[in-house]
Amino acid sequence: MFRVAGVVNYLLVIFLNAFTDLGHKIIVQNTVFKVYDGSTQIVLTAIVNSLMLLPFILMFSPAGFLADKFPKNLIMKYASISAVFITLLITYSYYQGWFLVAFALTFLLALQSAIYGPAKYGYIKELVGLKFISAGNGAVQAITTSAILIGIIFYTALFEGMIGDVIYTKEEILKVIAPLGWLLVLGSVIEWYLASKLPNKMIEKSARKFRFKRYVFGAYLKKNMIMIKRKKEIFDNIIALGLFWSISQVILAIFGEYAKSELGITNALVVQGIMSLAVFGIVFGSILAANFSKYYINTGLSALSAIGITLVVLSIPFTTSVIFLAIEFILFGIFSGLLMVPLNAKIQYLSPNVHLGTILAGNNFIQTIFMFVFLMITTLFAYFGANAKILFYIMAIVGLYLSVMLFRRYFVMLFWVIFELMLKSRHSYKYVGLENIPKDKGALLMGNHVSWVDWLIVQLPIERRINYMIDKDIYNWKYCNAIFKKADLIPLSSKASKNSFFEASNRLKNGRIIAIFPEGQISRNSDVAKFYRGYEFIDRNGVDIVPFYIDGVFGSIFSRHNGKTKKSFFKKREITVYFGKPISDEIKADELRNKIIKLKGI
Repeated sequence: MFRVAGVVNYLLVIFLNAFTDLGHKIIVQNTVFKVYDGSTQIVLTAIVNSLMLLPFILMFSPAGFLADKFPKNLIMKYASISAVFITLLITYSYYQGWFLVAFALTFLLALQSAIYGPAKYGYIKELVGLKFISAGNGAVQAITTSAILIGIIFYTALFEGMIGDVIYTKEEILKVIAPLGWLLVLGSVIEWYLASKLPNKMIEKSARKFRFKRYVFGAYLKKNMIMIKRKKEIFDNIIALGLFWSISQVILAIFGEYAKSELGITNALVVQGIMSLAVFGIVFGSILAANFSKYYINTGLSALSAIGITLVVLSIPFTTSVIFLAIEFILFGIFSGLLMVPLNAKIQYLSPNVHLGTILAGNNFIQTIFMFVFLMITTLFAYFGANAKILFYIMAIVGLYLSVMLFRRYFVMLFWVIFELMLKSRHSYKYVGLENIPKDKGALLMGNHVSWVDWLIVQLPIERRINYMIDKDIYNWKYCNAIFKKADLIPLSSKASKNSFFEASNRLKNGRIIAIFPEGQISRNSDVAKFYRGYEFIDRNGVDIVPFYIDGVFGSIFSRHNGKTKKSFFKKREITVYFGKPISDEIKADELRNKIIKLKGI
């Protein structure tokens, strides 16, 4: 992916955009932290976050229109140059000690980000294509969160170093730290220069015109919401991301007061340092998500991580140790990365290019509505003196709802990702010839059978679910039968196989993938046993027959190998699966066996 022209430049632009926006926000938040306590601190922190969110609500329709109408690289260029002028105003307000002006300019800085956002994320799909869409989202998430992590530490360390233990008013604080404003300006200037070098990747141009009257009276909003809800999976994922960001915003808004009142932590660097560890976790989680989405967008990760986020949020109010809090925030970040990357990638993947900007702007809009509402609720709770712990418990309940929502949407994918995590802890996999498996038509996969987990090894790189033919006696196991039915397995009996082959034929005609192990049983040695001819009774007319050979599993604990193999516990077993080119649907069992044997090492 990094060999694609413009990728490195684009990631640097993303980094600087997040680093600069975060820098001003951190300076304002740290000023609030130093001057105010209790409910006032929570309220002002919530207002700062709200000022960062409100532009994403107001600019939904215009930002989406611009991202669809004009080249996304130009939007990023002009948005970044506007940030130069905004940061100059912010710097001036620092030197004058105008706290309220600096506070209000948070809104203006967020306004350019709201216009920037849809173009920034839509550009991923245009720049790297569908092949690297998960890797691209993982890189963007990792870079963005790295910028946030570095920005929090960088600006908080400089802030604390300049303020020290001296007690100042908010106006005096701004005057003392005013030179930091020039760093914001410098970041914006470099960002603008790099953005001006990005290539134009616009493929489809829109002839639409923006009518201000329709925008003011909500016509665009109504139309765009209908467009977003057209595909239920896109809309569900946007709602899920909205809930996640709402939880995150509330946790960040209340943790400072919680640490100060419950744990007695008064150093802004310590508080911001603990929260910034979540950003470190997001970087790692995003890289993991990209790795697990190497072959397709692994949405099962999002359901698994939602459960993890809920458990972490629930555990924070019971933790008094700074070390354990740090661990919890790292875990929160890891689960966050695992949740965000596949959901964002799926939204981009399912969105048509001509409406991509509008859908991504809608994604920002709905997420922001969620975050804004949750922050207002937080403000009300704080105003009436509610304990921060209560808000942690409420967020855990929201996390539970999010977990159930994603569990229901991606139940099957969650099932597969759990097994994948288990196997990848002991195995490393390489797949050769995946391009031979058709994307949108029926296919019959046939190969050697060397272990109890062959079905899972073959399935891992294929997003479409494989319907395996399985021995009827195993299929009828009391405690597994319901799972086998849910997995659409086809029971096969040597005495009554006619119905099984008829069912397999029907599924192939309906575009499903069927897999058979013609040996009929797991091999007890490394040789490929005789193939049974049962598959010849399946109607294979017009169906691609794809042979495969699994190499490297034999000798593992999952095989029927009786001997002992000398292998370090800490060394992963390397497994390779070879998929051959589609072969004639008239091929006989012996010829098929020979072709499969020859696949090894191609």
